[in-house]
Parts: sequence; structure tokens; C-alpha cells
Amino acid sequence: MSDFSLSIIIPIHNEEENILPLCKDLLAVLESLGQPFEILLVNDGSQDRSQERLREVAAWNACFKVIRFRRNCGQTAAIMAGIEFAQGDIIIPMDADRQNDPRDIPRLLAKLNEGYDVVSGWRKSRKDNPLIRTLPSRAANWLISRISGVFLHDYGCTIKAYRRHVLRGVRLYGEMHRFIPIYARWMGASVTELEVTHHPRMFGHSKYGLNRIFKVILDLIVVTFLDKYFVKPIYLFGSFGLFSLFLSLLSGGWAVYLKLFQGIHFIVTPLPLVAVMTFMTGVITILLGLVAEMLVRTYFESQGRRTYQIGETINLPPPDDRPH
Repeated sequence: MSDFSLSIIIPIHNEEENILPLCKDLLAVLESLGQPFEILLVNDGSQDRSQERLREVAAWNACFKVIRFRRNCGQTAAIMAGIEFAQGDIIIPMDADRQNDPRDIPRLLAKLNEGYDVVSGWRKSRKDNPLIRTLPSRAANWLISRISGVFLHDYGCTIKAYRRHVLRGVRLYGEMHRFIPIYARWMGASVTELEVTHHPRMFGHSKYGLNRIFKVILDLIVVTFLDKYFVKPIYLFGSFGLFSLFLSLLSGGWAVYLKLFQGIHFIVTPLPLVAVMTFMTGVITILLGLVAEMLVRTYFESQGRRTYQIGETINLPPPDDRPH
């Protein structure tokens, strides 16, 4: 990493008071590194004077590159746009509210230089409302770590450092930018975390409330599905379908037993109806699994994608240069 380029990605939504001081602090830190860098400022449909401020900083220095969305698309979309435009070997997203400290960037790079592919920031001393922000965040981090198997203290901390190859092919939706370390670990990347400074917000107000927790939980369900069942969705649909068929057989057999040995007619017990409903559910679910299998094959074959990731080849051409 003695010779690398750096891309900083900053999603911005109604942060007109923070843009100028943040860019000044960031520019001073990055210039001290002595490495080529760029700063991608993504205006996520701001309704205040943020775009005017961005034009000002872009006039200071060509290293400031501005992307403006036509409407508000969310932080994940803004980070995804920054990644697509980024040219650096190392990519670092961070917040525009100045709660992340630019002086942590050299520390993230030093940790990355120890051999890691991803360094995730950890706001150990968080300067937010403990009841509304900190406590729900800790609960969400605990849940995400247990389900994903990637144990980090602070998935919600935006400032992270990634080697570029880790983000190759990553597509983000919803609130999934926080799950990039999970994607990276699943692809064999080495992930660690580093305590970073967290400042109290000086201007503006937070754009997130408690409703974000439910979005994160739903996105976590999607991420878990993509990890375990994306390539073989029949395992999920088929398992549920077979379980439904088993319930159908059990309830139907029990209804017949009651009819033959207890003299209880079918119309008296709901078991026949349960048997029919669970049978239909089982058949439909298995058929959905088969349709999903065909869609997965169409997805991979139409895009020329593989179901595996190659980390290294020896005495072989690189994967992209192999003969077809």
C-alpha cells in the first residue's frame, strides 16, 4: 500500500451547514497522506442549499467530484453511486454530518495495511441520544452479528475502509450498505474493526428514526436468504413445502382415525380443511421453488456470472483472461 489511490464517498442530504467545514477538514487530512485521492460528494436529493455548497467546493479543487440525484433515493443508493464512480484502490464512505472524524482515515488505512480487506469503524463512545439511537443500535448490531456470523460492534457506522476488489460486483438495495462487511466475509475477505471518534452533531438533525430498525431487520432477512438460498432456492421453498405436505398427511390421517375409531364425522372437526389447505400450500410452495430455480439459472447464464469466486490462480491465466 505504499502507492495507492484513495476514494472518499460522502452521501449528502440537507447538510448545507456541514459541507464547507467538512470538506476543509477532509482536504487537509488527505493532502497530508501524500497519496492521490478523490472525494465523491453524492447529493441525495437535498432540498436546502447543499448543491450550492457543493458547487463551491468543486470550484476549490478538482479532487471534489459531485453527483446529484434528481430525487432522494436513500443513503445506500448514494453510496452505491459513489462506488460505481470511484477510481481509487481504497474506498472509504463517511457521513456528511461531521460526526465521523476525517483524522480517523489514516488510522483506517494503517489497519488495512496490516493485511485486512475491510476495516469497519466502531463508535465505542457514541455521541447520540442513548434511548432513541444508541440502545436500539446495539440491539440491532447484536442481532445482525448472531444471524450473519460476522461479529462487529457497530454495523451502522458509515466510516469504513474497503479494498476495491472487495466491492467488485456488489449491488446494494434498501438499507444494505451496512451489510457490506457481511458480503465481504462471505466472499472470503478478511474483516476487522477499529474504534473511531464520534462527535456530537453540530448542525442539522438526524434523518433516521426508530422505524429504521424494522427496515434493517427486513434487509437482514434478505441478506440471509441471499447467502444461504440464492443459488439453491428450492432448499428453502422445498423444505417449507414438504413440511406443509407432512402436516397435510398428519391432519388428514388424524381426521380418518377420528372417523373410523371415534365416530367423529369430518364436518365436526376442522382437520379435513387443514389437510386440504396445507396440501395446497405445500404443492404451491414447491412449484415456486422450481420457478425460482429456473430464474436463478437464467440470472447467472444471461449475465455470464459464476456461482463461485476465484481468489488466486497459479500457473494459469487470470479468470477474466481465460479462453472461451
